[in-house]
Amino acid sequence: MEILKAENLTKVFAISEKQRRALGITNKKITAVDNVSFIAQSGEVFGLIGPNGAGKTTTMRMLATLIAPDSGDAVYNDISAVNSPEKVRSQLAFLTTDLKPDVKSTPNIMFDFFAELYHVPKDVAEKRKKDLFDKFGINKFADTVISKLSQGQRQKVSLVISVIHDPKFVIFDEPTNGLDIIATREVREFILNMKKAGKCVIISTHLFDLVEKVCDRAAMIIDGKIVVNDTLDNLMHGCSLEEAFYDIYISYKKSDEV
Repeated sequence: MEILKAENLTKVFAISEKQRRALGITNKKITAVDNVSFIAQSGEVFGLIGPNGAGKTTTMRMLATLIAPDSGDAVYNDISAVNSPEKVRSQLAFLTTDLKPDVKSTPNIMFDFFAELYHVPKDVAEKRKKDLFDKFGINKFADTVISKLSQGQRQKVSLVISVIHDPKFVIFDEPTNGLDIIATREVREFILNMKKAGKCVIISTHLFDLVEKVCDRAAMIIDGKIVVNDTLDNLMHGCSLEEAFYDIYISYKKSDEV
């Protein structure tokens, strides 16, 4: 069984004078992520949900080894992301809207490049390309330069490239961002197929509907802190996830004021 353990992840950023004025604060530093811990495992989808600025993307970037935590760690099975980031990267996929495909390239060229980069055998890469391009309808624009593709088409290309090496762990930050309703459904189905294939899937999003449709468990993050972490059924307790989150958010803010 594949297991990811986020262990007391913490990240502090310096705040410029201009940013302090805009935020109406005097502190020169801000804690974006504050001792975040959770466990995700193979065969399930774990969701990290919260409002804008809650610390979701910073957490995902630390999990993906794009930035190092100031303290804490992310452990993939027995491999530390802090001590062995290159070993972790070889077994995970990371998709975020902040990572853009080369706009002068084409989906075909990008796929082949990353297949070679990940040392995927050519015959295996060709089969995966066919399967993924068929699944997401990429064939019709496979040789079109990415600069001419829509945002949704670019997101599809980024998604298929992110899983080219058949990773054990799949980390998606806002995976349906910029997609229309048809493409959004395709991505949801893809996430569920990753789960069925035994992958450990972690998504961060502010879309309650997406979490309700694909997640088994979820953690709510507010002001950089995990305030609740449970199964989806226990979180919702008979109401919608949006209502449950709002109740938890209001309760947290009231307790924080005390």
